[in-house]
Amino acid sequence: MPGNGLWRTKSIEQSIADTDEPGTKLRKDLTAWDLTVFGVAVVIGAGIFTLTASTAGNIAGPSVSLSFVLAAIACALAALCYAEFASTVPVAGSAYTFSYATFGEFAAWIIGWDLVLEFAVGSAAVAKGWSAYLQTTLGLMGLDVKTEVGDGIKFDWGAVLLVGVLTVLLVIGTKLSSRVSAVITAIKVAVVLLVIVLGISYIKAENYSPFIPPAAEGGPAAHTGVEQSLFSLITGYSGSTYGVLGMLAAASIVFFAFIGFDVVATTAEETKNPQKAVPRGILGSLAIVTVLYVAVTLVITGMVPYKELATQPDGTRATLASAFAQNGVDWAATVISVGALAGLTTVVMVLMLGQSRVLFAMSRDGLLPRKLAKTGSHGTPTRITIIIGVLVSIAAGFFPAGKLEEMVNVGTLFAFILVSAGVMVLRKTRPDLSRGFRVPLVPFVPILAILACLWLMLNLTALTWIRFLIWMALGVVVYFVYSRRNSVLGKRGEGAVEPEPVVKRGEEPGL
Repeated sequence: MPGNGLWRTKSIEQSIADTDEPGTKLRKDLTAWDLTVFGVAVVIGAGIFTLTASTAGNIAGPSVSLSFVLAAIACALAALCYAEFASTVPVAGSAYTFSYATFGEFAAWIIGWDLVLEFAVGSAAVAKGWSAYLQTTLGLMGLDVKTEVGDGIKFDWGAVLLVGVLTVLLVIGTKLSSRVSAVITAIKVAVVLLVIVLGISYIKAENYSPFIPPAAEGGPAAHTGVEQSLFSLITGYSGSTYGVLGMLAAASIVFFAFIGFDVVATTAEETKNPQKAVPRGILGSLAIVTVLYVAVTLVITGMVPYKELATQPDGTRATLASAFAQNGVDWAATVISVGALAGLTTVVMVLMLGQSRVLFAMSRDGLLPRKLAKTGSHGTPTRITIIIGVLVSIAAGFFPAGKLEEMVNVGTLFAFILVSAGVMVLRKTRPDLSRGFRVPLVPFVPILAILACLWLMLNLTALTWIRFLIWMALGVVVYFVYSRRNSVLGKRGEGAVEPEPVVKRGEEPGL
């Protein structure tokens, strides 16, 4: 039931009714296939091209494939919870909307603010990575072109160009974005499959032995001060390279290669049959990328002895291209670079899509200026999308990503925990709701998801936690200065008026 003040909840019925509000209505164009493409598009990015090799060399050895399996299990547990929520509440906003219905307005604001961090910083950081790959690709083609120019203050024109083009695509329409994403995703999946098929012939069985290398104290996994993991800071354990603990530490790192599947849930309001399409999109995309990730890690660690994949003293990190170069397959480096370029393109686009939908939902609720929720002639939140494009362009064009990337990770895990807990709360408070998908073995599965995410969060650095808490503190200030006073729910009398009964959605035609 609706509460007062900070804990007032927005009913599921009201959230669904708001999706029909004139002027802020999103076009329903997406199918389960579109959502699966979005999921694969955002998850298969820089991680599969760089993270697989360097993590094997630095921390886990051949057992990095098991690290990916463990990370996938943690993601799958959270994905089940996302699937139930998104099929029950097919409204833009993902974890923000879900939290508003279960934990109240303040918690919803906090998670929405948290998602702004995840998507915006992630978009800018990956755009800079795309620009770096563009420079590499142009170099392989014989063109010595720098994508970052200027002395003192540097300007990354490559990143700004990418964000500008993607902003236009997202304004024109989500369906068009999905089609473009499908084409680019097909290219990078083809490159990944080429890596697997071509690499199999270079596998040497002896490179898998020992599969879990003996632990070595210190090394890349060990840090001091605020640079060490929160777990290390609390327990005093310095960590180890390789061994079982190294494999577990690697799971915390490679987990971030999966980040992004939750973006699928933000498009629920634009889906023709969200009760069925959203769960299929979330779980289907996660299954596809897990198979590809594990296959790639098995191939790479079989092609090259794991110690040769360790980061060099000058900071050079091993990549998929490195493994092929060491086997004399130099032409593969060009193909992999092109695949990485394509991969990062769709990652930025889908992260920006997710960002716009979260801000759209927050604006429609009055927690941000309501005028931002206005949709344009293409049925997309034009104003928000353009604002996001400008802000991400500034961040990507002028600022280094640096350690901000890790803040994306802690924010995502925090969102996973709230969604998993929210499933249990909503099962108790609203057992009458029609659920297109139901998490099995409740509360066992949500509790496992929470524990898995907490463990991964403990393996993030203490400095990441400090930065995250500063960002959250800023969000609290914004809420009390603006959002609480302008909340639509608050102006309605904090839920005093009973909402209309639930109307099943998903069968309505597009506008």
